[in-house]
Amino acid sequence: MFGLFGGKDWNVIGIIFERPDLYRVNGNRGKGGDAKSIRDAVKGHARTIFWCVFDQKGAFLEGEQGQGANHIPPQIVQRLVREVATNPTVREVLAVLEKGKESKISKQLAWTGYPPKPDHSKPV
Repeated sequence: MFGLFGGKDWNVIGIIFERPDLYRVNGNRGKGGDAKSIRDAVKGHARTIFWCVFDQKGAFLEGEQGQGANHIPPQIVQRLVREVATNPTVREVLAVLEKGKESKISKQLAWTGYPPKPDHSKPV
């Protein structure tokens, strides 16, 4: 799949739980064995909601839910997984990594799918 020349050159994206209404997109570019190490570190991070790997042309290669998915409702996780590859923040992070000037980048996830905030103004 990756050929004999050049090996893996991946962009690894982790959607990280910060709080119920804020997730972070962490992106890392890695080559060869470093690419697998980066992927495995993101996979194992306790706050990773979803991790995924893209090639240098922006094509999705693999991904799955992480331990951080336990912090949010399942329907929110499902929507995030469905939309992650086309999310504008994720695409922006990928574009920076694909240019090769930066090997790491982190941005707040701009997304309309966050769970609604509880309305504390209503009496119980």
